[in-house]
Amino acid sequence: VPRLEESGGGAVQAGGSLRLSCRVYEAHLISRFCMGWFRQAPGKDREGVARIYTGHQSTYYSDSVKGRFTISQNGAKDTFYLQMQRLQPEDTAVYYCAAVKYNCDHVHDLENVLLWGQGTQVTVSS
Repeated sequence: VPRLEESGGGAVQAGGSLRLSCRVYEAHLISRFCMGWFRQAPGKDREGVARIYTGHQSTYYSDSVKGRFTISQNGAKDTFYLQMQRLQPEDTAVYYCAAVKYNCDHVHDLENVLLWGQGTQVTVSS
């Protein structure tokens, strides 16, 4: 059964950095047309953060993280990363990776998600 597994979350002070990883298991069983990262803060809706079109590696970001976060993939396209820099307390959330079916450039679209990871907590203190 294909699944996504995040790692790399933790606690950091404002201005610090973290790198999240998303490992795709049974990758051959799912479409990896596009991979994305979402986050959900307590009491808020889940929101899109970044996406990467795995074919030509085009990337897309939400305005709130543009210039601070970078999404990337490994050569085998079975592991995806979210490098987060200059973290702020408002970045505190559970971060989820996702396999996306279509419209890779629609960063915030939840309906086109094919598969979710279980999430990893990121906590940024001031």
